[in-house]
Amino acid sequence: MPSPTEIARRVVESILAQRLQPGERLGEQELADLFGVSRTLVREALMQLQARGFVEVRSRKGWYVVEPSAEEARDAFAARRAVESGLLAQAGQRFGGDGQPLQAAVARMRQHLAQERAAIEESDAATRAFMLADFHVCLAECLGHRVLADMLRDLTARTTLVATLYQSTHDARESCEDHARIVEAIEQGDFSRATTLMLAHIGHVEDALGQAGATADDARARLRASLAPLGASRPAPA
Repeated sequence: MPSPTEIARRVVESILAQRLQPGERLGEQELADLFGVSRTLVREALMQLQARGFVEVRSRKGWYVVEPSAEEARDAFAARRAVESGLLAQAGQRFGGDGQPLQAAVARMRQHLAQERAAIEESDAATRAFMLADFHVCLAECLGHRVLADMLRDLTARTTLVATLYQSTHDARESCEDHARIVEAIEQGDFSRATTLMLAHIGHVEDALGQAGATADDARARLRASLAPLGASRPAPA
């Protein structure tokens, strides 16, 4: 039986995979039936997600995935720029010496890139979206920032909601190639260049946003499909 934390994790993963849409309704009973738990546990999971800024309660209507405003979108991208440039700027101090820890980190990141490319080639939209977003979490973990990895998971999920709502035109292959260039710079020990590339990448994603798009319906079948386990997971820590 999944815990409230596990249910919340599945919801965030579905946001990262762009399966759950901004404004989509999350019915307590539907979620309870889906996960085989009580509505009390579902409500606890939803309250966790509310505290993290992913869902909201609408008066007499229930729980919904948030729809970020333009200002919230700008804040989310600004926060990502600050966090990701900061962790890359500090990485040079963590990976001095013989370079062995850096080699292990790069190997794991290259494994992640391989999974991104496989999802793109297989036209697996949900796994592709998840892997592209999860690269940033993986990067933080590989560079030794576990706390920032958790923070980035939430920030990346927020910008994923923004990209979904505002109909991003940023191409998946372009994102993957951006990631590959960042990893190449890290492998060369050029963290200054990696920082510049990361800031440009986040800027490209933000610049690709269009205008507000339509939200999805709240059908039971769609909710079940949205929260199904992903077809692939990222590599386990080395």
